[in-house]
Parts: sequence; structure tokens; C-alpha cells
Amino acid sequence: MVGDNKGMVNMAHSQTSASFTTVEVGKLCIITSDIEARPLSFISDGQRQGFEPALARVMCDRLDLTPQWFDIPTKSFYSTLSSGDYDVICFNQAITQEHRAWADFTRSYGRSDTAALVREASDIDSKADLSEKRVGFFKETVSNSLLEQLPTDIEPIFFDGEHKVTSEMLSALQTGDIDAIVEDSLLLMAMEAQDTNLRTAFEIQTRHPFGIGVLPGNRELLDALNGVLNALIADGTLNRLWAQWIPYKPYPF
Repeated sequence: MVGDNKGMVNMAHSQTSASFTTVEVGKLCIITSDIEARPLSFISDGQRQGFEPALARVMCDRLDLTPQWFDIPTKSFYSTLSSGDYDVICFNQAITQEHRAWADFTRSYGRSDTAALVREASDIDSKADLSEKRVGFFKETVSNSLLEQLPTDIEPIFFDGEHKVTSEMLSALQTGDIDAIVEDSLLLMAMEAQDTNLRTAFEIQTRHPFGIGVLPGNRELLDALNGVLNALIADGTLNRLWAQWIPYKPYPF
């Protein structure tokens, strides 16, 4: 169980040479998920892969920390962070007012839009075409502001954010149980790349920033993470990681 060394000071140094506290000395305890969320995060051959794990490893290396990942149901991310037994959340977390009520956020390390994924033969090509259609959403990530941008007569189908949610949504789309999936465009474009019978119908330019949620009150750790992120942007490392994992979307900085 994490937390035996909670409150001890880790004297690792960031680019700004500031000391900071982590719940376990020499480690960064990261709340994440085993949901298949290519290209941001996924598990392959027992190894955690994707843009976010790669970024976390680079950041931890520069802070002399070892990353420790803990797979938590997405609906419990913020209540789990509030327990004080973990340092951060790093799993496709949009920086929103709702999330800021539960966590302090680093500067963003990426931006994403929203898209609709449909079957190749579908007649859906625009938001208006979703009228009277069954539309799948990740229950934990869909926002009221997004729903307000879509036709009022859609039939929303919500999928709980457990580890098989991606395969369940894809299966529902492939079999015709739903007509479209509306979600983060980065995730949907990765799904499209793996199945030639699916296509991205349209995008909504939401430009949502996403970042790392930090246990509230740990200002020193927040500053250290921001110092590293600024350095990674300045020296081109973040650009290289983005190009490696998300080559089909322009680098946002």
C-alpha cells in the first residue's frame, strides 16, 4: 500500500533547483488507468506505453524520481488523489474548472479537439447528421458544454470508464448498436488507424488543454513539474515526444 513514507522530503532537484515533497521518497506515485487510450496511454506486452508514460519517464528522470503507476477507475481519480496517498494524476486530464476544484494543474503539455468516429459506410459527416442517432460517450469525460453543441435529439449512450470501455465502445459501433462515438480526437484517430472500416466523420475545434493534476497544496512539487515542462518545451524534447506518438496532429506549442 502506498503511503508508508508520506510526508518525507525528497531532495531531488528540478531545473529550478527547488526541493519538493512526494509521498514516497525517490518516487512519483501516479494515478492512471489501464484503459486502452492510444496514443496517450496503453499497455503492450506488460509495458506501459504512449505519449503520457514517455513524458512521465522523462520528467521523473530529470527530477531524480522513479515513476510508480497505479491503475484506478477513472470515476475515482480525484477522490483517490484527495486521500493523500498519491502525488499526481496523469491520464488525459483536461484542465477544466471542474477538475481544478479537486487538483492543482501543471501547465498544459498538449491540446486536443473532439471528434466523431463512425463506420466507413455511415452517412454521418457533420454534427447535424447526428440527429436522432445513438451516440456513444465515455461517461466520466463527457461534458454538458459538449452535449450542448450537438443536436438535442441524439440518444446518448454512456459507457463507464473501466479498463474494457474502449473495446466495448468499438464493438458497439462496429455491430451497429451505436451510430457514432464522440470523444477526444487523439483517441479516435488512433482507433481509426487500427480499423479500415471506421472513419473520423468530423472534428469540433475545442482545443482543450490537458495537464498533470497535482495533490492540492503541494506547491513545491507543482513548481518542480512546471519547471521541467518548461525546459522540455524549450529544448525540443516535448516536440520530439509528440512527433513520435502523435504524428498525425500538429504540435500545439
